[in-house]
Amino acid sequence: MKTYYLVFLVTLNLLMPIHLSANEMAAGDNYVPTLITDTPYEGRQLAIKLVRKTIGTIQTDAAAKHRVRAKYAEDPALLMDAAELVAIEFKTIAIANDYWRK
Repeated sequence: MKTYYLVFLVTLNLLMPIHLSANEMAAGDNYVPTLITDTPYEGRQLAIKLVRKTIGTIQTDAAAKHRVRAKYAEDPALLMDAAELVAIEFKTIAIANDYWRK
């Protein structure tokens, strides 16, 4: 894994001011009641949703999110990093669904 990515994760952990427990989250915050999906396509859509919600939880400032979009929209390496995060989430969902074997 890339060194700067690991540094980012460690730094992020140190900068996160609030850590919510499951009990502190509102019932409406449960946007993932299950990882089980009917098809791989639905699993991929769920993976994208998980990544987007994770980023939204970490960076709550909408203006900051929009500023960053201009940077990664033009940087193929950053786009590949985002795709890697979706792939990791998708792998978890695929395992939960036994790779959609029936």
